[in-house]
Amino acid sequence: MSMSFRLNWSPLLAVILVFSSESLNSAEPPKPIRALLITGGCCHDYAAQKDILKKGIEARAHVVVDQIHTDDTSTAPPLAVFGNPDYAKSYDIVIHDECAAAISDPAIISAVLAPHKKGIPGVNLHCAVHSYRIGNAKEIAELGSERGMWFAYLGIQSSGHGPKLPMAIKTIDSKHPITVDLGWSNWTTGNEELYNNVELLKTASPIHHSTQIVTQKDGSTSEAEAIVTWANDFGGTRVFTTTVGHYNETVADDHYLDLVTRGLLWACDKLNPTYLKP
Repeated sequence: MSMSFRLNWSPLLAVILVFSSESLNSAEPPKPIRALLITGGCCHDYAAQKDILKKGIEARAHVVVDQIHTDDTSTAPPLAVFGNPDYAKSYDIVIHDECAAAISDPAIISAVLAPHKKGIPGVNLHCAVHSYRIGNAKEIAELGSERGMWFAYLGIQSSGHGPKLPMAIKTIDSKHPITVDLGWSNWTTGNEELYNNVELLKTASPIHHSTQIVTQKDGSTSEAEAIVTWANDFGGTRVFTTTVGHYNETVADDHYLDLVTRGLLWACDKLNPTYLKP
């Protein structure tokens, strides 16, 4: 006498699917990256941009952005971090978005750099590139000198910018982790400032390049060009920088916020699906 046994898979499969779905849904997000955003100083609407950046970054990644801000609009803003080399002790990364072009005291600059010398990665936005300069920024600073310490951290020395005009941004390195899956390779901004490149250090890796068409007084046109986004190896510490981001409209643009968020995650070595929000 033979017997046949037939298993009804439908209820069992349903249980498996429900269990798998509950397991995925119950997976806890990673411990958020703690980022310190520093804003304030000359020439920009930092009061608005600090909140645009915080909201935009936190919406895109598992990052909590704390802020140190001053409403002072001078080129020497009295930021609370000055004189305190341990200002970033409890943070995973520092976002420099200050405009402090007149801060030239080597002791202050050294203290600002202290966390990065200890391995805390950095993100630098727009006027941070024109901050903490000693002497004539048009003259190439010697590496290892006091004049060169901020440039060594950034990876590029810049001394000024052109007129406020649209910028055509193009990807140089399409294989860099920041640009892979970024969602765009070319982007034309509204009016922006194209920062020049006095010197590109060997430690810096260009990511985006930009051009501006400038009309001269006689009606003729010329093309200005510069690297506007790059990664830097600061003694083993990852540093991401973009000189884009003068106006609120640019800072609030998805192109910009996606770029800055991915740059931040790359600097923290966390640019992966675990930290990126869907």
